[in-house]
Amino acid sequence: MAKQKDTLSRRDFLGKSGLALGAVAALPALPAAAAGSKLPHRVLGRTGVSVPILAFGCGSRFLMYEPEEAGLAALNRAIDMGVTYLDTAIDYGDGKSETRVGMVMKTRRKEVFLATKVPERARSRDAALKEVEASLKRLQTDHVDLLHVHSLGHEDDLAKIEAADGVLKAFYQLRDQKVARFIGMTSHTDGAVMAKAIQHNDLDCVQMAMNPARALRFEEMALPAANKKNLGVILMKVTAQEKLLGPGGAEPGALLRYAWSLPVSAVVCGMPKVAFIEANVASARAFAPMPGPEMDDLRSRLAGKQAVLEHFFADHHDHGMA
Repeated sequence: MAKQKDTLSRRDFLGKSGLALGAVAALPALPAAAAGSKLPHRVLGRTGVSVPILAFGCGSRFLMYEPEEAGLAALNRAIDMGVTYLDTAIDYGDGKSETRVGMVMKTRRKEVFLATKVPERARSRDAALKEVEASLKRLQTDHVDLLHVHSLGHEDDLAKIEAADGVLKAFYQLRDQKVARFIGMTSHTDGAVMAKAIQHNDLDCVQMAMNPARALRFEEMALPAANKKNLGVILMKVTAQEKLLGPGGAEPGALLRYAWSLPVSAVVCGMPKVAFIEANVASARAFAPMPGPEMDDLRSRLAGKQAVLEHFFADHHDHGMA
């Protein structure tokens, strides 16, 4: 890469993107949850940032709110209730989710911890930088709190990400420039590959698919690797896209309690109805760790779902499903 590109300053990057440089350049500490919200917080690993244990998933479930005003009202309601970690991505509705979130960020940016993700189509440094430019415009901000490489796949995908001109080179640059406070990677494909990504690279956070069915070895392999390096761990797919609900499955509250009983900082949930936001907030406020024998019992009851989930996630492309 040309030297001028490699040393592009934060001011030049944001100026090129047409974004304003404001007081957020100093990246002040985020405020605690609103007084009276009583939503439990945990430290997001090595970032040192306190975040609520429940994060608002801005994927396909968020896009189910129609008309758009209903989605904006739901998101504002969640923030008012203390759900101040927002998880979006470029892939969610091909920018539609980020655009919606940006409408709220216009007035509430300082209240939230904002995470987005660079899609699978942008595994090179230059492609990633272009995607982030577009994301910041849609989000109506000059920085994100957490920027993820979206949806790590198998070994060949990790090789692309780690290449000399790969997406991680852009991420390190953006973190140095404070366009992204922290960087991370997400995966629902292979816990062993995620463990290697954690061990080999300078990440701050990881977001992984974990639930009692224990598909794809994230809980057994990637979670210990992340905890060893004190990374912030965000759990997703708590219901495996509803595949763990219903007959032969478990109740959402039990799955959330299991998730929060693991050594993770936050759990991302898609909540397509305000009633779901309220129910999950109530579960978070009432959380008490699940005893070990009860966790083991839940794993045993859902073990038969493991093969189904592994088959499903093997070819799954994460475009916003929670």
